[in-house]
Amino acid sequence: MAKKVTTIPASISKFSQTPINQMSKRKVAGYARVSTDSEEQATSYEAQVDYYSTFIQGREDWEFVEVYTDYGISTTTTKKFEGFNRMVADALAGKIDLIVTKSVSRFARNTVDSLTTVRQLKEKGVEIFFEKENIWTLDSK
Repeated sequence: MAKKVTTIPASISKFSQTPINQMSKRKVAGYARVSTDSEEQATSYEAQVDYYSTFIQGREDWEFVEVYTDYGISTTTTKKFEGFNRMVADALAGKIDLIVTKSVSRFARNTVDSLTTVRQLKEKGVEIFFEKENIWTLDSK
């Protein structure tokens, strides 16, 4: 005698932790940074901006906000990163739900700045996705 299996559909999105029946688009921004003005870095900068614009706009469940950028700045603190600071301020103001960036090392130049910013954004429910490391900051794993 075969047993009857009842399938219970998911009720919460694994990406946004919001109820599926109340799904709204996540407001998503990209962050790109290169540290020098060299020709090679200029190409990388343009490629990152184009990549994040296309990547974010390609998702139906995401609403594109902007690609925030910092260009030609070589320093160990985020104080001089105008694009970074504007992005964090916008996220804390509720304009961004998710930030997508290349890697932890591209996000902030030192561990203290990176951890402080991640914690500050996490407290407001803003997630960061670090592509290279495949880290989602609101994921409990």
